[in-house]
Amino acid sequence: MLSRLLCLALVVAAPAARAEWLYRDARIMGTLCAVELWAEDRARGEAAIEQVFAAMRDVDATMSVYKPDSLISRVNAEAASGPVPVSREFHDLIATALDYSRLSGGAFDITFASVGYLYDFRRQVHPDAQAIAAALPAIDWRAVALTPDPPTIRFTKPGVRIDLGGIAKGYAVDRAIEILKSAGFARAMVNAGGDTRMLGDRFGKPWVVGIRNPDAPRGAPPILRIPLVDAAISTSGDYERFFDEGGRRYHHIIDPKTGDSARALRSVTVIASTATRTEGLTKAVFVMGPERGLAFINGLEDADAILVTPQGKVLYSKGLEEPT
Repeated sequence: MLSRLLCLALVVAAPAARAEWLYRDARIMGTLCAVELWAEDRARGEAAIEQVFAAMRDVDATMSVYKPDSLISRVNAEAASGPVPVSREFHDLIATALDYSRLSGGAFDITFASVGYLYDFRRQVHPDAQAIAAALPAIDWRAVALTPDPPTIRFTKPGVRIDLGGIAKGYAVDRAIEILKSAGFARAMVNAGGDTRMLGDRFGKPWVVGIRNPDAPRGAPPILRIPLVDAAISTSGDYERFFDEGGRRYHHIIDPKTGDSARALRSVTVIASTATRTEGLTKAVFVMGPERGLAFINGLEDADAILVTPQGKVLYSKGLEEPT
């Protein structure tokens, strides 16, 4: 009886779980990914963050062209010869990417990889005009054919390759937010490189996301700070993966029409409801350039954008007010 009373006393005396902000980061998908959330219970919060990172690693294992055993690598190796069975998740993300190609008139195109694979930014290698001309006909989003049931993908042209680098990180962020919402969390931020989505607010205060100055080194003060609640934001710039040669910058955002790096803008930031959408739209606007890009965004009801030109001018879509 005494031992039972002692156990009961210990239970009653145990302190309540302390609510707190938790933050963790990890290198996944070739970039720094971070999660911050408000947890009523630390153990539950830590478990949720680990679940998010596990989901991001799963996206990377499936959709990274740098992993020879990934599903996308198998698709690139086999889909020109016939239909390749894929997961429902993979099929649906490809379908979403093709929707952005239609919406943007081809400015967003996952088949840019048909030329893009010829670039090696670590070794500072780019294809010459002859190599681009030979591979350019394979850049054609219409050459990607999907079958929904069972899910398969095939290429209708030889030489076609796909790369989900312009949308997969945003998708991973959205998947992470859904994991946290399902687990009962109401205030969180998930970031993967330049793609971020916020869940809720910070107890009456917004989340604040900085936009990098394209000419400043990493870690320098941002060119702008954007307050956001329950929103997603992505920034794409020519300073992420690049090298300079002969006064010309070669970077990873390839214009599908030319097979060369797009150079009419230095960075594009898009704000919308999901990170899949913001990441896809940033790439499309970057390729379009300032005039077409702003007109494109202004024609959408659910997105806004901030553009930085090579001259350093900052442009805003109609839904945003220029800071004074």
